[in-house]
Amino acid sequence: MTKLPYDALLVLSFGGPEKPDDVIPFLENVLRGRNVPRERMLEVAEHYYHFGGKSPINDQNRALIDALKAELESHNISLPIYWGNRNWYPLLPESIQRMFDDGHRNVLVFVTSIFSSYSGCRQYREDIQRALAELNLAEEMSLDKIRTFYNHPDFVETMADRVRDAINQLPEDGSDHRKVLFTAHSIPNAMAVNCAYERQLHESSRLISEAVGIEDWSLVYQSRSGPPQQPWLEPDVCDAIQQLADQKSARQVVLVPVGFVSDHMEVIYDLDDEAAKLSQEVGITMARAKTAGVHPKFIGMIRKLMEERLGLTSEKEAIGKFGPSHDVCPIDCCKYEPRRPAPVQPTE
Repeated sequence: MTKLPYDALLVLSFGGPEKPDDVIPFLENVLRGRNVPRERMLEVAEHYYHFGGKSPINDQNRALIDALKAELESHNISLPIYWGNRNWYPLLPESIQRMFDDGHRNVLVFVTSIFSSYSGCRQYREDIQRALAELNLAEEMSLDKIRTFYNHPDFVETMADRVRDAINQLPEDGSDHRKVLFTAHSIPNAMAVNCAYERQLHESSRLISEAVGIEDWSLVYQSRSGPPQQPWLEPDVCDAIQQLADQKSARQVVLVPVGFVSDHMEVIYDLDDEAAKLSQEVGITMARAKTAGVHPKFIGMIRKLMEERLGLTSEKEAIGKFGPSHDVCPIDCCKYEPRRPAPVQPTE
């Protein structure tokens, strides 16, 4: 049997509270070292309390890992899967120590973030290096992040399926006045200029729209959390819905959270709660597409990305204008030096 270049897989995610008592300690972890007023933290905490103090992200990661285990087993790939988080248990350093104690030295990392930015890619890589240094394992272990997949055909088809399902929820009457809004987490403009975040989001949205046959679509943003004087990517999803109502240009809207791997707190609060309430108030019928989650094509895509790095295939699938993303990020990729007060993204 050929020896594989990696001996484990780490699923690396943001983390979230499991119960009400976890909410404040979790947010304190997220905001540690940042100049963020406590009242802002307490405001965000209410988002979690609104849903019982438990984020759905952890159960969704457990489901992802279970589905991935079955996928790897069915393709005769024998790699143990571990799980670590940036901000809540199981914390990344603990997971790295556990892998080391279990004898693993060369680890592939799947980050539950799709698009290139400081907070969605580089910061995770910095987290890994910091944890290795703190554990004195920088010379003993290597952890390599799997490439981003915004233009992988299986991701595009996964999201196309999700959009078709959402459209099927809407009445045929009104389809001639339907708008599709692709949503993603807003980031500061100063962060966006140093990464491919906007370009990749536009390309994913375009590819998904073409796969479904959608002509009337736009890219909007959600979950902004920085100070008012700091420019972030716009337009906000709720502002876009309000504009559609004011201009009487849509009777139906489909929200597609293309920027999120799973239906976690930002999706269910910002879209299923706030955007849904606004849509109802302004007389627009709304449907929300599911995220990739554990769609079989998405799980299969993760396995294919692993096969690339394991040397089991030479094919690197990508469609559209830009080709497959790099395996190893350039040294200046997604650099960002936040000003004070620092922008925060205190939900997943």
